[in-house]
Amino acid sequence: MQYEGNIYRPPSEASSLIVQVTVGCTHNACTFCEMYKGKQFRLKPFETILADLQEARQAYPYVERIFFADGDALCMTTEKLLRLLHTVRELFPECSRVGVYSRPTQILQKSEAELVSLAEAGLGIAYIGAESGSDEVLRRVNKGECVQETIEAVQKAEGAGIRASVTFVLGLGGKELMEEHAVKTGEAISEMGATYVGLLSLMLTPRIPLYADAQSGAFTPLTAGETLEELEIILTHTNCVQETILRSNHASNWLALAGVLPLDKERMLEQVRAAMRDTSVLRADEWRRL
Repeated sequence: MQYEGNIYRPPSEASSLIVQVTVGCTHNACTFCEMYKGKQFRLKPFETILADLQEARQAYPYVERIFFADGDALCMTTEKLLRLLHTVRELFPECSRVGVYSRPTQILQKSEAELVSLAEAGLGIAYIGAESGSDEVLRRVNKGECVQETIEAVQKAEGAGIRASVTFVLGLGGKELMEEHAVKTGEAISEMGATYVGLLSLMLTPRIPLYADAQSGAFTPLTAGETLEELEIILTHTNCVQETILRSNHASNWLALAGVLPLDKERMLEQVRAAMRDTSVLRADEWRRL
């Protein structure tokens, strides 16, 4: 397998075969993210990807799931993606799902018919970084997309048969925009109707621009206690009509939650409030990871 640079995948793809089809991220300018810093975005040569798939088939007798890395694999033409998915089906008939990272704009640029064809060929899930329900927060972190685009992309993917797993980042608005970030994130979760929602917590590392903002005082990060307050506000403002599986079990989080909205909303709120009363249940800072 010919991997280039650090390889990232969603937590739920921990047991998947990771096949790198792109290098880096098409945007790669978010001030809070260091995943693809140092990489210049490009598509990997198609023959290289096919060779990796064939090599993996020889190495692994059973592959249940495959994840196409790096960022924005859905930026590939539908024709190329279909060729890859058909190759997966031929080489790995036991594979039940292929997943990708995707920016909302990549989904919106494909027609409904294209997305349906990809779903029918085996693309089962798209991981989408919404980050915040606030356009002001997104503007400040240079996300390059707005909330409505993300909502429309999620609904379009879900309508085509591709499940959406959408990520939001706790603490992304800092102290100044904590309430706006929380309220509007809860509202966005309610409106988009994603199958899955994942919550991460902001971690500042020296390689990202937001770290320098925090050092200069231009950005004030939340404490663990303030992040719990924000999480409480987010959950309070969710009003999901259809079921959404919510997880906050990423290694960056101080508190792990798991439930289904709206069914488990009150139980999860009580978990958050209990943690606010007894912070001994929180993950220690030295155990938090990106």
